[in-house]
Amino acid sequence: MSAVRRSAVALLAVLALSACGQVVSGEQADGQPAVAPTDGVARDQLARRADIVVTPPATPTHIARPTRKPASPKATERANDATRLRTLPSGTRQVVVVKSNGFGTSTGTLQAFAKNGNSWTPAFDAMPARLGTKGFKDSKVEGDLATPTGVYSFGGTMYGIAANPGVKYGYHRLVENDYWNENPATAGYNSFFHGADPGGASEALWQVDPQYRYFAVINYNIPVKQATPPRGSGIFLHVMVPGRSTAGCVALAESDLLKVLRWLDPAATPRIVMAPAAELGRY
Repeated sequence: MSAVRRSAVALLAVLALSACGQVVSGEQADGQPAVAPTDGVARDQLARRADIVVTPPATPTHIARPTRKPASPKATERANDATRLRTLPSGTRQVVVVKSNGFGTSTGTLQAFAKNGNSWTPAFDAMPARLGTKGFKDSKVEGDLATPTGVYSFGGTMYGIAANPGVKYGYHRLVENDYWNENPATAGYNSFFHGADPGGASEALWQVDPQYRYFAVINYNIPVKQATPPRGSGIFLHVMVPGRSTAGCVALAESDLLKVLRWLDPAATPRIVMAPAAELGRY
């Protein structure tokens, strides 16, 4: 084959490779040996490749991700009725919440919560409770058969016809002539009294069974605020009589009451909050 013909064959081979965009080494697709380009053709190919600038896709050195703020303790605290309260003393680590479905009902529930760190956790399951015959009332007066709304402490002494069940408070076992003075015309209105009947609606505590087998005093209107009509007296947390409302107290089944009375600790500065469920946020 003449030199001219060999050069023409080589040139056709180069053009074929350029058309399909592939570089085949060793053998062609038909199994024939690859034909090496001449030095001049090779230089032309290199020159053309040098003119093509391939810009690789940019690779970000940093991918921005949305930042998450650490959840605050309040946000991670499991919601319950104690977390809704806003007016408890800073030192309070026990709270009893008594709530109902509204102002006009004498049935409700009692829940007890303990504060661990900054979180309120239930001490017991919710307990059925009975309230005053007229339900909750914001402005209670003597003899209206209503349970007062609000936040209150407990009296320093618990009482009962039965012996001390093992409470952390002081305990007085009732005897004859132990009264709760509910006579607003006397100086000792709304307080424990031992002696002759103070009159009015005063209760002979040792005779009120089973309600006063055990009870804690809720410090409503203690110390007494002078008012006309009087603001009411003798609000206790006591034993429930099944199927009966109260004259304004909060009542629990005896077994439930004993759990609560034994749990309450004066060192924890406990409070009791009483209100319809929709109103708890006020306190």
